[in-house]
Amino acid sequence: MEVYSDGEFGLTFPAFPCEATGREITNGVAEEKLEVFVIFTDTLGTLSALQLAERLAQKLEAHIQLLVPYEVPYPLPLTRPPVPVEFLEGQVRDLAGKTHVEVAAQIYLCRDKKPILECILRPHSLIVVGGKKRWWPTSGQRLAQSLQKGGHHVIFAELR
Repeated sequence: MEVYSDGEFGLTFPAFPCEATGREITNGVAEEKLEVFVIFTDTLGTLSALQLAERLAQKLEAHIQLLVPYEVPYPLPLTRPPVPVEFLEGQVRDLAGKTHVEVAAQIYLCRDKKPILECILRPHSLIVVGGKKRWWPTSGQRLAQSLQKGGHHVIFAELR
């Protein structure tokens, strides 16, 4: 496992090996394939989001990208999160293993998840965020609202 950092965020490679690139080669020409992005919130919320994304991906013939922006507190170096990256990788593998489609995943070590998601996501991306829905906004709901205000197409996969 390697960690790359530029001061604002770090990227770990790979969360697990995967061939999903979002492109298909047809007659020597790379064609963009639709991607459904799932943003990690918590284990149960992300599992709910992955299950919804799986159904969407099958109907839309799309790839699933699981993005894990892990916030590292400021007192710690960005390359030394409080939870070992290997643990996060295992958690991601377990979640992706519960789907029946290929899932590509990336873990990003960051100070704040919103700026890193703005850098990663293309405009008007299709995003699935999972979590509990309450009458007061939960962190998952606030993230979904923020992404929607940023011009993305966001679906909230509600836990019941």
